[in-house]
Amino acid sequence: MAMVLYHGAANGPSLAVLAALAESGVAVERRPIDLLAGERHDLPGVDEPLARDMGIEGEGPVLLVDGEAMTESVFLAQFFDELSDVSSLQPADPFAHWEMMMWCRQITERLSPAAALLGNLAFSRGRLAAMADADFGAIADRIVSADLRARWEVLRDGAVDPAQVEDSRAKVSQAVERCEGKLADGREWLMGALTIADFETFAWLAGMEQIVPEAFADKPLTAAWLSRVRARPSVTAALADAGGDSTRFWAPGPEINRWG
Repeated sequence: MAMVLYHGAANGPSLAVLAALAESGVAVERRPIDLLAGERHDLPGVDEPLARDMGIEGEGPVLLVDGEAMTESVFLAQFFDELSDVSSLQPADPFAHWEMMMWCRQITERLSPAAALLGNLAFSRGRLAAMADADFGAIADRIVSADLRARWEVLRDGAVDPAQVEDSRAKVSQAVERCEGKLADGREWLMGALTIADFETFAWLAGMEQIVPEAFADKPLTAAWLSRVRARPSVTAALADAGGDSTRFWAPGPEINRWG
């Protein structure tokens, strides 16, 4: 089985997948790409671009398996984990597995759109705004998903609803509160044992410490958990590969939930 993983810098969905891949020990060819240059939308070997853009995650990693494009960080993490002979990042107990998946769904549906909006406004907007119209147009023309293309255009134009920004900050605070509550019984990891939920949550939350610092105030359990995940060898290696502060690398992400 020939596998190639195209990924951005170690933040958001790319970090979650890189950490799970390192934990799994699965042999995959890794190819870093510049997401803000639109390189995800011009991948060699992707004959059906819609397969790459069907996910709701935005500019997440793309795994080619024998030429088939696979997306979505939680699903890719599961894929690597299930191929692994050396690790298990998913609970064997059915209820515990359901709990992990429900947690991940909360993160991908509520936290990740909020974090992506705030991170992009802080660190990506300037680069896109500085692009010549023709250069930006060339990127936009390659994006098959109309919803994703619209998020690129809104970010570049700066036509962001202030209410969405405030709502996003509130959702970051809510995610930290959930983590603090989950860790209150003394557990080391969010689900008890280390799981995909730890990597997925860390990947979207770590970059928010400098953008929404008030959300992390007086949250010692979450702070300690963030430090534990950051010190995990799989995460340390991914962050080292980023060649800088990876929490400053963002690209248009999931669509903001219209129903709040």
